[in-house]
Formats: sequence, C-alpha cells, structure tokens
Amino acid sequence: MKLLIVDDEPLELEQLTHLIKQKWPVWEIYCAEDSSHALKLSREGKFTLALIDIHLPGLSGLDLIELLKKDQPDLHFIITTAYQNFSYAQKSIKLGVMDYLVKPIIECELTEIIQRFIENHRYSVAKSRLIEQVLNIIDKDCSLRISLESLAESVHVSPTYLSRKFSEEMGVSIPSFIMSYRIEKAKNLLLKYPEYNMSLVAELAGFHSQHYFTNTFKKYEGITPSKYRELKSGKYD
Repeated sequence: MKLLIVDDEPLELEQLTHLIKQKWPVWEIYCAEDSSHALKLSREGKFTLALIDIHLPGLSGLDLIELLKKDQPDLHFIITTAYQNFSYAQKSIKLGVMDYLVKPIIECELTEIIQRFIENHRYSVAKSRLIEQVLNIIDKDCSLRISLESLAESVHVSPTYLSRKFSEEMGVSIPSFIMSYRIEKAKNLLLKYPEYNMSLVAELAGFHSQHYFTNTFKKYEGITPSKYRELKSGKYD
C-alpha cells in the first residue's frame, strides 16, 4: 500500500513513518512538508491513504484535500491536528475525511484507525489465510533463522508455490520482506531499549552476527545502528 503523509514538521513526518513502518514494514511511504510538494507527489503516483495535517504553510490541509480528491477521487484521508475544532470537523465530514488524530499522536490510536481503514475498505496486507500464517510465523520467529524452505514446511506447501504466492500478494519477495521486517524491528529496539548493546539488538532482530547487522543496517538506512540511535534518541519517548 502507498501512503502519503503531509506535515510541515519534519519530526512529525519522521515519527509517523516510524510508527507505521513498525507495523507494516513493506508499505511505501512518501512525505511532504507542504501542499505543493504533496500535489507534485500525487501527480507522480497513485496513493491509497493520506495523513494530512490541517495547519500547513500556505494552502491549508483541508484545501489540499479538496485538490487531492480531484487528482485521485479514490484516495482516503486521515486528518492530523493539534487542535479539536468543530468547524474543522464539519468541513472534514463534507470532504469525506474518514477520521482524525489529535497530536501528540499515540501509537495505538494510529494503528487502530489504519486497521479500521483496512477492514472497512477490504484492503488486506495479505489476501489469503496462507500468507497470513506466514506473516504470523515471521513475526513470532523473527529472531530465529527463517528460510523459504522452513516457512513452506510450516504451512505445508512447496517452496516454489509459497514464493510465487507471497510475491503476488505482498508485492515483494519473502527474503526482502524478512530483511525489511528485521531492520524495522532493530530500529524499534534501538530506540525503545537504549540499554541494549548492539550484539543483543542484532540477535533479537534475527541477524546472525553484529558485523552483518551493522553492514546491512547501514545499507538500508545510510548510517550505522549506533549513529541511528544517537541521532534519534529521545524523539519517540
């Protein structure tokens, strides 16, 4: 699924991306700090869901929604705001906004709203019970060695069939999904447990060595795990 997040605060964009990626690591997330950038992104590709701050420089979030709906009539919206204002709520309803989040955004509320969107609009991360089983195994056994063969054996299908089925439904291969999932898990561990050393984080996220973890993390994030913790420390408390 492709998400658009619009907020003029870089920290808010970073936090929302972080929270969503923890739950849905393979979703594509695009960020914009103002309406003009959001409209540019909208014209370059189709989105499923947009999270938009009401208070933006220049064009307001509600005005932006009106323009985005012209570009993408099927796009769904969640409003984010630091203020509870009845007039905003009225206009949001007229625009067909599905829900709103009051800042500071709480993780469980964000997850609940997105999950409700998934259920109400019949959008599913996994369309079949088979792939749901595989996702549950990956989540439960993330710290262990996981292979296509072991997953196929667990769900009683051939590796070839599982590989094809997973790619069809998830839009990514099993190895790529697992690696993205582990990187997101590691990022969460780095921030949530500052007392954990790199060796423990690597082990809990499913990397067979600290050296491999560090190299892979840098490849995905552009910085080492230690630098990531240093830069992000305190931002998600």
